[in-house]
Amino acid sequence: MKLKAGAPTQRQLRVAEEIRHVLSSIFARTEFRDPDLANAHITVTEVRISPDLKHATLFVARLGRSDVTDLLPALKRVAPFLRAEMARSTRNLRVTPELSFQPDTALEYAMHIDKVMQAPEVRRDLGKKEE
Repeated sequence: MKLKAGAPTQRQLRVAEEIRHVLSSIFARTEFRDPDLANAHITVTEVRISPDLKHATLFVARLGRSDVTDLLPALKRVAPFLRAEMARSTRNLRVTPELSFQPDTALEYAMHIDKVMQAPEVRRDLGKKEE
């Protein structure tokens, strides 16, 4: 079976999902000394890992809030702690990947598209009657 260029391998997908689970449980415990993260309920929605498994990009969101971008500097500060915790929890990795964080804006984008689709002019163009 031939993979598309840039498509993640099964190993990348498996490792990324394991990292997501481990970090999600760490975030659920909220054991951070950083005051910016003290009461922040963060969830890891997706992990993308490089082919060499040395770099992981974590897509994060705040539960019930949209200001996760404000927490990116704090997440960068706690990345060494997260990496150390990850190294203890994952057994089948030779190297624990470097972590970088990105805000997950998929939900916000989906809500925006839904709002656009509900606009009267769009509904009219789609042939739907206004309710």
